[in-house]
Amino acid sequence: MDLQLRDKVAVVTGASKGIGLAIVKALAAEGARVVAGARSIDTLGGIERVTPVALDLATPDGPGQLVRRALDEHGRADVLVNNVGAVRMRLQGFLGTSDDEFAWSMQMNFFAALRATRAVLPAMLGQRSGAVVNIASVNAFFEPDAGVLDYGAAKAALLNLTKSLAQEFGPKGIKVNAISPGPVSTDLWLGKDGVAQTVARASGVDPETARQNVLASIGGIPTGRLTTPEEVATLAVLLASPLTANVTGSNYVIDGGLIKTT
Repeated sequence: MDLQLRDKVAVVTGASKGIGLAIVKALAAEGARVVAGARSIDTLGGIERVTPVALDLATPDGPGQLVRRALDEHGRADVLVNNVGAVRMRLQGFLGTSDDEFAWSMQMNFFAALRATRAVLPAMLGQRSGAVVNIASVNAFFEPDAGVLDYGAAKAALLNLTKSLAQEFGPKGIKVNAISPGPVSTDLWLGKDGVAQTVARASGVDPETARQNVLASIGGIPTGRLTTPEEVATLAVLLASPLTANVTGSNYVIDGGLIKTT
C-alpha cells in the first residue's frame, strides 16, 4: 500500500533509539524526508533521507530549533511525531516523589511535545494540512502502582492536549492523534536503568525475574511478549499518512492485550 508519504517532510523527536529510531526508519522507508532530533545522533548517521540534528529537546528552545531546521532545509513540515520522553521508577511512592521530580517528568514527557507542536503549527496552518502524532503511554490511564505516577500524569496531560488540539485544528486540515504503548522492548524496560534493572536492584532478584514479576503484578500480557518498537512505528506511520486524513483526536493502544477494560 502506498501511504502517500513520499517527499513529505517529517520531524521526529527523541529519534536516536527505541521507538523514535524505528519511526524514523519507517518514515524514511515510505519516502518521507525526516528531520530527526536527539541529544546523541550516532545511530542516525547514514540513513538515507534522514537529517540528524543534535540538540536537547528538554530545553525551552530545543523543540523550536528542531522544527526550524526542517523549515529552513525543506520549506515545509507535514508530519510531527512527538516521541521524546523518559521515565524514572518511583519506588518510594507518592510521598517520596518531590515537586522537582514531577517537574522533570512534565518537561520530558509533556512540555517538549507542547513546544514542538507550537513551533510546527504555523507552517501546517499555512499549508492547511499536517499530521501530529503524540507517543503517550498506557500509564496515562493505567496506574497499577505508584512506580511511574509522575510519568503517568505527564502522559495523561499529553493525551488531553491531543484531544484539545484535534478539536481546534481539525477544521483547518490538521489531524492530531496519540499512540499509547504498553511495555515495549526498549531501554525504558530493558536498559541498565530501566524498569527491570531498577526493580531487580530493589528486590534482590535478577532482571529477567524482575521483569516477569512486574508484568504479572499488572495483570500480564496475553500475547506473552513485549511490543516491539517497529510495531509502534507502523501505527505512527499510518497516522502520519494522508490516507487516514479523517482520523483525529484518537488514541491507539498497542499493549499485547494488557489493558482488559474497554
